[in-house]
Amino acid sequence: MKTIAGNLFVWCAIILCVFSGCGQKKATPDPVRAKEVADLRFGMFICWSYSTFSGKEWTGEPHDVSFFRATSCNTDQWARTAKEAGMNYILFLTKHHDGFCLWDTQTTDLKVTNAPLKTDVLKQLRASCDKYGIKLALYFSEGDWNWEGAERGQSQKGGSNPDMKKAQLKELLTQYGPVEFIWFDHAVGDGGLSHEETTAWVHQFQPDCFAGYNHGAPSGRLSLRERGCAGPLGGDNLTWVEDAGKNEKAYDGYLVAEFTYPLLPPHEGGADWFYSLPQHDSLVFPAEKIYKDYKEAVEYGNIFSLNIGPDYNGNIREIDCKVLREVGRMIKENK
Repeated sequence: MKTIAGNLFVWCAIILCVFSGCGQKKATPDPVRAKEVADLRFGMFICWSYSTFSGKEWTGEPHDVSFFRATSCNTDQWARTAKEAGMNYILFLTKHHDGFCLWDTQTTDLKVTNAPLKTDVLKQLRASCDKYGIKLALYFSEGDWNWEGAERGQSQKGGSNPDMKKAQLKELLTQYGPVEFIWFDHAVGDGGLSHEETTAWVHQFQPDCFAGYNHGAPSGRLSLRERGCAGPLGGDNLTWVEDAGKNEKAYDGYLVAEFTYPLLPPHEGGADWFYSLPQHDSLVFPAEKIYKDYKEAVEYGNIFSLNIGPDYNGNIREIDCKVLREVGRMIKENK
């Protein structure tokens, strides 16, 4: 009789679990999750794609996958350098406006596994991050100049393909482990899927993943201050650069702010966010500036994504590594 009763109890519990949805991942309460994201503090933003090889910020003209001519990729160096710099995460560019994908997507042939490198860079980076105890966040261009209605090289003209946008995000959020946040670039439009719909789609797969948008309709829990600075959420005393953080006063859903800028200082010719040109290999912001901005990020509970552009061989420049190690030393000594 006890055995029957015990079995009945087990089956009732299973049925209750199925109908109550206890087998699904629950979102962490907002205050707890907001603290977890804010505690990321400092990270490395990696931009490595077609624009590394075009020598300009936007690569609007069409290219075959062979245009991405790297034959090596040192993700262990990226993660190790981030660790030495006192960083806690890597924010990785998965796809820029040109549509070239740095993971083994099934949505297009325009991907790195078809290029000479023949490597799923995101998969390799995930392994390197795990090896060095670094969290992972992702950059994703919402629009794509290969999609219907696109005008190549034009701002806000990234075409529309909401089904592909959803399919690509599903791959990124289900095949590469936990993602701390997604940095959505709205520079060429939303790809036919609104920000509200995009945020909801992200949360279907990873409810704890913060979504942020650098332009367009405000949505998500992360305010992005592209080329911005540290400061309180919605603060009136911030010196905005370009349109960084412009939505903060019109939207109360943000829980954490992120700011980012390139380690490469202003220069003539070449790119800012990607590896520029060999003649700029001696240019880099000093460690003192980076450390000052790090301290302000900590003061205001922001996270600071410092942009790095690996070179043609997938290595971080030695001058960048030197500066980042010095920043890491400052962080450690003044902790």
